[in-house]
Amino acid sequence: MAQLSVTDLSKTYPNGFTAVHPCSFEIEPGEFVVLVGPSGCGKSTLLRMIAGLEEITTGEMRIGDRVVNDVDPAHRDIAMVFQNYALYPHMTVRKNIAYGLRNRKVPAGEIAQRVTQAAEMLNLTDYLDRRPSQLSGGQRQRVAMGRAIVRDPALFLFDEPLSNLDAKLRNQMRIEIRALQRRLGVTSVYVTHDQVEAMTMADRIFVLNDGRIEQIGTPSEIYHRPASTFVASFMGAPPMNLLSGRGTGNGAVALDGGQAVPVPLDTESNRPVLLGLRPEDMALDGAGPIAFDIEIVEELGAHRLLHGRLSEQPFTVSVSKDTEVGTGPARLSARPGAVNLFCAEKGHRL
Repeated sequence: MAQLSVTDLSKTYPNGFTAVHPCSFEIEPGEFVVLVGPSGCGKSTLLRMIAGLEEITTGEMRIGDRVVNDVDPAHRDIAMVFQNYALYPHMTVRKNIAYGLRNRKVPAGEIAQRVTQAAEMLNLTDYLDRRPSQLSGGQRQRVAMGRAIVRDPALFLFDEPLSNLDAKLRNQMRIEIRALQRRLGVTSVYVTHDQVEAMTMADRIFVLNDGRIEQIGTPSEIYHRPASTFVASFMGAPPMNLLSGRGTGNGAVALDGGQAVPVPLDTESNRPVLLGLRPEDMALDGAGPIAFDIEIVEELGAHRLLHGRLSEQPFTVSVSKDTEVGTGPARLSARPGAVNLFCAEKGHRL
C-alpha cells in the first residue's frame, strides 16, 4: 500500500489536443478513489499516465517516495484490471492468474500458494482448471482481479471493469470489489462513467470534465455540495433541478417565469443565478411556498417521480411510493439546507 502524489500533471498530444490539464492531488495509502466523468473527459488518460501507458507531458508523479515519470509500467509496482478482462483464452484460470508471477520468476511453490489464496478469496477454487470461454462475465472479471491480487502491488488500477456486465451482476461485483479492497487495504484508483458506481464505492470521488478536475470530495460532499452546475447535473439520478433566475437581495431568488423562491442567504440584487434543488429534497406541502404543476407521475416501485414545471421551467420531485398524488397544481417546500446557488455565467458554486 502506497501514497500516490501528483503535482501539475498534464497530457498534451502532438496534435496540440490537451487531454488532461495541469492537476495536483494526493491519494492516501489504502484509499479507494474513483475517477468519474463523461466519455472524453480525460479520466482514462489520467489512469493510463498513472499506469505508465501514457507519457506525461508536464508535472511529477510519485508512488510512495519514488518519482515514476520515466519508470516502465512493469517496474511501477502496480496491477491493472481492464474493461475487457485481457485473459489468455488458451490458458486455464490457474495459468491466467499465475502468468505475471511466472514472468517475474517467482518460485513455483510460492506461485501455487498465492494462486490458491486468491482463488479462495474470489470463490474461483472450483474453476481453476477451466478456460475463460467456460466462464461467465462475472467469473472472468474475478479471474482478472485474481491476477492483480497475486502480485501484491502497491497500487490497484481499475479501468471501467464492470461496463461489460449486466445490471444485476454489476451491482454484485461493485460490492465484491469494494469488500475485497478493504480486506487487502491496497491503494486503488477506479475509473468509471457510472455515477452510481462512484457514489457507492469511493472513499473520495474525482469528478472530471473536459480534461479538468471539477471537484474532489467524499460521495456526500460531491452530492450535497457540488462545486459547479456540471457536478450538480452529472452526479445524481435523477439529476439536480437547475432553475434560472435572479437574486433579489432580500433572501429570495426571482425565477424566470415570475415565482420567487426563498433561499437561506442574501443574493446580490438582479444578479443572474441558477437555483439547484435535488428531487428528493422537495416535499409536497399544501401550505408550501413553492407552486408546482405536475404533468407526469412516473412509478418506480420504491418511489415515484413527479415531472412537471416550476415557474415554467422543467422540474422533478421524488416522493415515496405511499404518497397519493395525481397531475395538476401542487405546493412544495424544500428541506432546510437543501438549496444550492450557482453563478449563471460560469457555473461555479456561490
